[in-house]
Amino acid sequence: MRAGRAVGLLLGVAADAALGDPRRGHPVAGFGRLAQTAERVLHRDERAAGVLYSGLLVGGTAALGVLADRAARRGGPAAEAAVTALATWAVLGGASLADEGTAMGRLLDAGDLDGARGRLAHLCGREAAHLDEQGLARATVESLAENTSDAVVAPLVWGAVFGVPGLLGYRAANTLDAMVGHRSPHYLRFGWASARLDDALNLGPARLAAVLTALCAPVVGGSAGGAWRTWRRDASAHPSPNAGQIEAAFAGALQIRLGGRTVYGHTTEQRPIMGEGRTADAGDVRRSVELSRVIGSVTGALAAVAVVAFGVRRG
Repeated sequence: MRAGRAVGLLLGVAADAALGDPRRGHPVAGFGRLAQTAERVLHRDERAAGVLYSGLLVGGTAALGVLADRAARRGGPAAEAAVTALATWAVLGGASLADEGTAMGRLLDAGDLDGARGRLAHLCGREAAHLDEQGLARATVESLAENTSDAVVAPLVWGAVFGVPGLLGYRAANTLDAMVGHRSPHYLRFGWASARLDDALNLGPARLAAVLTALCAPVVGGSAGGAWRTWRRDASAHPSPNAGQIEAAFAGALQIRLGGRTVYGHTTEQRPIMGEGRTADAGDVRRSVELSRVIGSVTGALAAVAVVAFGVRRG
């Protein structure tokens, strides 16, 4: 059985929780710099160029993962666990997400709206200059929800299925989507492939994340039934096929309303309202951080169990 992979996933989750992101030389930052260089060379206002860009970077990263995985497996379960743990730690964003959410909650509690507006850029690319306390809280909760799915649940799912190649390949695809997958004029065609690949890779994990939100909601004093009902009723109205899943579940779990007018640097969206009741506040930001942490821990445990339960014996 794939005990090495299972143990590695658990160790990686524990390392992320205890240590957070590497202080220097973060592999994802290095990949981002490589992607920027490749973009300068390959960018054209056409989909074909974006397909090449995404294929080279994601495929190349996954191929490196295959080589690392094979080398680790030849070293035995301990080596496989160590390499999987390092890859898991490198790609997970749970601790940094919680840190940013906690910082936002403190700023909002202190009434420091200017500080919170500046800090929001660490979580998302929204225009924050004119957001009030409730707008900042809503943006933070939505970002915490979406990134819980993208930066925690999804990498663990792909790590459980494919090991190190799944971890690294998924994170590469998700990073490219964040860099070029938005609908600005510069990236509308070039970023199409990166955006669609990220959508495809998150179809299953996003829905699993919504289910886990409902299951974990009572741990933070939330409503499991509210999360389930709001997810089933409101998620499909969101413009994203995946972000709306967990955002709707968070809204129902916390019994708040999310959605509405959302301004980015290049566009303004009028998103559908998800959930019922009051608008978000600083307390909901803190509860979202705790809910995200619980979901991450549960996902790590489930990923390890799945590897052991459904893994195949090596020949």
